Amino acid sequence: MEKKTLELEGLLKIRTDFNYLVSTFKEMLYSLGEDDIAAMIPSESNPSSLNHSKVSNGKLAQAIGISFELLNLVEENAATQFRRKTETQFGLENIRGSWGETLKLWKTSGLKEQEIVDLLSKVNVMPVLTAHPTEAKRLTVLDIHRELYVLLVKNENPVWSASEREVIKQEIKSVLERWWRTGEIYLQKPRLEDERSNVMHYFVNVFPEALHLTDQRLLDAWKYTGFSTELLKWPEQFPNLQFGSWVGGDRDGHPYVTPAFTANTLKLHRQAALKIMRKELVQLARKLSFSEFLNDIPAKFLSDLKVQAKALGKAGQEAVERNPSEPLRQFVNLMIVRLDNTMAERFELGEDSYYGRPNALAADLKELRALLIHLKADRIATQHLFRLERSLACFGFHLAKLDIRQNSAYHEKAIEQILKASGFKDANYSSWDEEKRLSFINEELQSNRPFLVTDTSCGLEADNVLGYFREVKRYVDRYGADGIGSVIVSMTRSLSDLLVVFLFLREVGLKEARLPVVPLLETIDDLVEGPSILEAFLTHPTVKEQREGKTSFVQEVMLGYSDSNKDGGILTSRWNIYKAEERLTQVGDRHDVKLRFFHGRGGTISRGGGKIHRFLESMPPGSMSGHIKMTVQGETIANQFANRVNAGYNLEMFISGTARQAMRSSDKRKEQKLYDIMDRLVTMARSKYRELLDHPKFIEFYSKATPIDVLEQSKIGSRPARRTGQRSLNDLRSIPWVFSWNQSRFNLTGWFGTGEAFGKFKEQHPEDFEFLKTAAREWPFLKYGLIQIETNLLNSDTQIMKIFADQVTDANTRKELMELILTDYDTCLKQIENLMGSSVEDRRISRLENNRLRKEALGILHEIQMESLIKWRKLKESDPQEANELLLMLLLLVNTLSGGLKNTG
Repeated sequence: MEKKTLELEGLLKIRTDFNYLVSTFKEMLYSLGEDDIAAMIPSESNPSSLNHSKVSNGKLAQAIGISFELLNLVEENAATQFRRKTETQFGLENIRGSWGETLKLWKTSGLKEQEIVDLLSKVNVMPVLTAHPTEAKRLTVLDIHRELYVLLVKNENPVWSASEREVIKQEIKSVLERWWRTGEIYLQKPRLEDERSNVMHYFVNVFPEALHLTDQRLLDAWKYTGFSTELLKWPEQFPNLQFGSWVGGDRDGHPYVTPAFTANTLKLHRQAALKIMRKELVQLARKLSFSEFLNDIPAKFLSDLKVQAKALGKAGQEAVERNPSEPLRQFVNLMIVRLDNTMAERFELGEDSYYGRPNALAADLKELRALLIHLKADRIATQHLFRLERSLACFGFHLAKLDIRQNSAYHEKAIEQILKASGFKDANYSSWDEEKRLSFINEELQSNRPFLVTDTSCGLEADNVLGYFREVKRYVDRYGADGIGSVIVSMTRSLSDLLVVFLFLREVGLKEARLPVVPLLETIDDLVEGPSILEAFLTHPTVKEQREGKTSFVQEVMLGYSDSNKDGGILTSRWNIYKAEERLTQVGDRHDVKLRFFHGRGGTISRGGGKIHRFLESMPPGSMSGHIKMTVQGETIANQFANRVNAGYNLEMFISGTARQAMRSSDKRKEQKLYDIMDRLVTMARSKYRELLDHPKFIEFYSKATPIDVLEQSKIGSRPARRTGQRSLNDLRSIPWVFSWNQSRFNLTGWFGTGEAFGKFKEQHPEDFEFLKTAAREWPFLKYGLIQIETNLLNSDTQIMKIFADQVTDANTRKELMELILTDYDTCLKQIENLMGSSVEDRRISRLENNRLRKEALGILHEIQMESLIKWRKLKESDPQEANELLLMLLLLVNTLSGGLKNTG
């Protein structure tokens, strides 16, 4: 059987399972007397049979929203089944991006097993969860989704009798009824606590299991490839996986992230991590019922055990008495006592009574491992102890590293307020040029004295900045710096934007903590200037001092996909990020510094989203040090990590892809012709893109042809839609910018400008265009980019675009800009087919089927959306109360459509 046949089987399975769930959902609605709503839900075998005006718009939107989520769930399950069948019939190496494929590739290329093992242990991967652009689903509903997924998988088991299968169906109906009665979105704006609870769920309930699953996947692929299992056996030989979070640390334009909230978040992280460790220690103790009469336990181990028990007092004695003659269990019991003391912060008992740092617990686990090896119980060590050692390496006592992010403009206000409060004569820092700023900062960094007397209040921005750094200081002093990630400076424009952070750190006593200060390069201009900023930063005395004594210094650089896209369009953004990675890597190489690129990807293609292995493959060869961070935003958290199997798969793609890319060396024979072609293409694409955005009537068009005014009232996230509240395109966050175009089905942030660029380039440079065709097949960067752009085009809908555009009252503006947009749309589809060498129908079967299954239901929702939007805009001034009621309907539609389109921002 060919893989193509398996793919078609998968599509059939999606249709079959979806029809089953939708029919069950309808049966549930009929049983509740919701006959008209049930009749309106379209399915393959039964198109919508009523006019939507005869039913409640709110109920209909909710019903269609649930049917979309059922389809998403079915597609997720079908993808898992497809991968399993592919592995069974064709081998592990046939899963794109997997460990099976990566190891087979390395073996074929002649790499030795030891070389591979040496690389694996140097890989450091960190997914960073954010509540930005927001998770549109409620946590309660996510639990219902998971229940339903389990029941769907259960129903696939062929052993059930007809009566047993009916019982499962009734369980599914019960879950669907609870979902129907619960609702899908927050009618009150979610608090930061809600968003934190959401990401905490994944850290605590999903990732510990997913970590072990992806470790097992590597082991399975290692054995399958024929490599020696003795070479890959112990935890320290495996890739390093850790997690990060922005929820409680990201304060860029987010006034509700207070110093107290940051402190509380760090505390919650620590408590959760310690609970994970305790749970795994208890499980380990159950497995280690080794009798001292049947095993050759070293006398020193037994004597040390007695000493430790005595040092822990009554609790220590009870721990050993609980399992007499079972020294390994007693040893773990004593570890649990010390961990309990750590959790309760009984630090007054003495250092031997608690674990001051996770490395103390790691040392005890290694001692236990050495004993198991001595007893020739390697199997027990690798099967049971390995899991705990890996969990500790991943989560430590901190769970996830909390990044601290703030905007450079905010920092300017803060330092100016500090200078004024401390009596500086010329305190107008924001008006200083770069030379003056650097002169001042350099002089100040030579001193250890602070600017301010303790408890001096300077102003909102300064008090906030110093407030959260003081909370970080309290945490670091008490627990160490493991729980703190990076100090990220959004909109880094110059060297002083980074160095001023060291003044804040000095002010609160964090200078010696050596927290990583990280530039975030967001706009096109910043990406171009990034290498020179990094050069100056790495050679600055303060940074050189941080590098001293470190055998391998890693400098993090964050790359912004959202603002660069908003600034110059998708092709311009991606190409400038690609070149920035190359040039930044060259700077790092010159100074013997490894770079950790932190990719600020969003959920949508416009903001860097897409399949992780293709994304990693598209990076410049030689730019991957093996260290990488990547944001996981909004609804993509649930899409990637809703269940253990899917979470394990996506982590495997991330870690395997990173390892593979780290093995690729820089291509010294860079194809200059290709770079020249891309530079010319990007110039054309950006020119076209700016032609639209710089049109004098663009803001008027955008305001009416998208539901941006609804999104600014959205209740699906705690963060304001604009950084400072000004109504300008520059101030608008990139998330609602992308979200608004997607909701109105333009999706132009993911393709506009490229149509004319490709068309004009083909016309003016036909030979180079033919050269580009070859590159589209062989160059991962271009191939990945074209697939992404085409996906955005296929997810667009010209009919819906026109309906939204009709809301623009100025006919000339509407005609002119729509002609600009639609011409580029048609040209882009045509030229991508030309470059890829075959029709979209031949290449994108799954995507087209995906769209087909959603089309009718999306059409109904857009019809309701447009009616409600027109009415709401009229009522905002004349009848605010009725307008507010309509707004709730519009927000429900926003959520439902994003579920159907599988994206928010």
